[in-house]
Amino acid sequence: MVDALEGVVGFFKIGLTLQLAPGVEELVRHLIKDRGKRVFLDYKYYDIAPTLTKAVARAADLGVSFLTVHGTGQCIEGAMRGRGSSGLKIFIVTVLTSHDKAEIDELGYTNHTVEQLVLHRAAKALQAGCDGVIASGQEAKSIKELSSQFRRSLLVVTPGIRPDGYPEDDQKRRTTPTEAILAGADYLVLGRPITGADDPRTAAESILGEMQSAFDSLKTTT
Repeated sequence: MVDALEGVVGFFKIGLTLQLAPGVEELVRHLIKDRGKRVFLDYKYYDIAPTLTKAVARAADLGVSFLTVHGTGQCIEGAMRGRGSSGLKIFIVTVLTSHDKAEIDELGYTNHTVEQLVLHRAAKALQAGCDGVIASGQEAKSIKELSSQFRRSLLVVTPGIRPDGYPEDDQKRRTTPTEAILAGADYLVLGRPITGADDPRTAAESILGEMQSAFDSLKTTT
């Protein structure tokens, strides 16, 4: 896939499907050091603060650009300590884009809407000095408004991106690339619309074109 997207995509997400694959650490090093790519390690680390400090330090040593974690303010602070002086950015997972109100009720958050829970976790990320959050495009605007109240810039990485006409799937809080960018998303996560396409390169180029149009639209209105 990296070869197929050479010259089009320079930032690759490695998630749990590859976590125990043979040679994954070597793959990360190869992408960063030999191929000049950026790596988003989406392992959603969740543990006590001292453990997160050690785990995040290993990711920082690899040269990873983005890393996802879960947890309380103390856990997040542990993760922040682990990155040290590296350029690694720490992102908090708010609510998975495959979750709606029924799922968060099942998890015990019966007194919250999805957006309320997202904003609660975004506030914790801001208080802990985190770099950003993982959230759907449906909440991106509210997160940006919240971060302005803290007088801080909080990056929003948005998964659940589906181009117009893409079949319904498990992503319940999905947005198009244009919708997400216009709402304030800084980075978009694209998986199946590219990796599952008959021609991944053409699919990626089409999505990049839509993203550029959305960014250009923002420039003309600000």
